[in-house]
Amino acid sequence: MSKLAFIFPGQGAQSVGMGKDLYENFSVAKNLFDEADDALGYSIKKICFEGSEDDLKLTANTQPAILIVSGIIAELLKAEGITPEVAGGHSLGEYSALVAADSIKFRDAVVLVHKRGQFMQEAVPVGEGSMAAIIGLDDATIIDACEKASSEGEVQAVNFNCPGQTVIAGKVKGVEAAVEILKSLGAKKSVILPVSAPFHSTLMKPAAIKLSAELDKVEILDAAFPIAANFTGTLENSAADIKSNLVSQADNPVKWIDCVKSMQNFSAEIFIECGPGKTLSNFNKRIDKKIKSFNVENIDTLQKTLDALKG
Repeated sequence: MSKLAFIFPGQGAQSVGMGKDLYENFSVAKNLFDEADDALGYSIKKICFEGSEDDLKLTANTQPAILIVSGIIAELLKAEGITPEVAGGHSLGEYSALVAADSIKFRDAVVLVHKRGQFMQEAVPVGEGSMAAIIGLDDATIIDACEKASSEGEVQAVNFNCPGQTVIAGKVKGVEAAVEILKSLGAKKSVILPVSAPFHSTLMKPAAIKLSAELDKVEILDAAFPIAANFTGTLENSAADIKSNLVSQADNPVKWIDCVKSMQNFSAEIFIECGPGKTLSNFNKRIDKKIKSFNVENIDTLQKTLDALKG
């Protein structure tokens, strides 16, 4: 029996104006944005709707902003009777998935990911860390090249996104050295990412330690349905596992291909990407062409998806 999965994007999917049409047309969107403003003590909706791109790009703003929009979309789909039987999220998106599964309260998650963004930024001073997407090489080759390049500065593979697209992260000199090695090995393309810290690398250990202390203050419940954990790539339900995975996730690679395959093994065939952009839907095409993907980021895509699923 085919099942429905919700998937939630991570950092990099944001754009100024996201969520505005939802806020203006749905009371649930208005209520969640207002609750987030109250929880954070500043207007995240103002940054989302009319802020400068630079303000929205600050990690401590980006993370709650994407989580809010993703959470609103999940609620709007559920209100239409479209409910997931399994879910996953890429990096920050794992928190959105846990909110959808009633494992973490929305308000707690907004504050948590705001702090997570701050901790990640503090872990490595701006200008010292870097990330790059490597296109067209297998994972083993990339891992090996990173080990060789580490003599120039710490660097490792951190996001296994889809076949042929892996992200590396670490110290600037290490990332640059790895990129050069990978170009010589036939990488089709390497793109330095516009991020302010080397996320999911071992350099994020200080962030993981601080995040652990914050997670201790938050009530985490067993998930209402299985959640694909970035750290393990497997499905998890229990509150204890969820909590330890969120800590490990901060300074360990995101096993996104494994997450998608675990959801497929659970019989998920239809995936709805809840949140800005269609990055994860595009990854799905590379992971398995048989996956039927929809992305919902505004009223237009919400209506198209509802028509397709209910029609």
